[in-house]
Amino acid sequence: MAIVVDIDVMLARKKMSVADFAYAIGISPANVAVLKNGRAKAVRFTTLDSICEVLECQPGDVLRWEPDKAQPASSRPQRGPK
Repeated sequence: MAIVVDIDVMLARKKMSVADFAYAIGISPANVAVLKNGRAKAVRFTTLDSICEVLECQPGDVLRWEPDKAQPASSRPQRGPK
């Protein structure tokens, strides 16, 4: 997936454990692991809001886009008007 989640970087900066973070934002440590490992398919805005509040950051500090290395740009689906 081209969306990268940098929660681990922010947790290290805040010196916060996954368990403490999970408790603070109201999700399970297992779901934090899903986010950290890039296996999440979606993130609720309410969860993103809690993440940013607890880590005192902006959404762009925990989410970033990288081109998908497995697929060349020319073969990616084109977006736009139909």
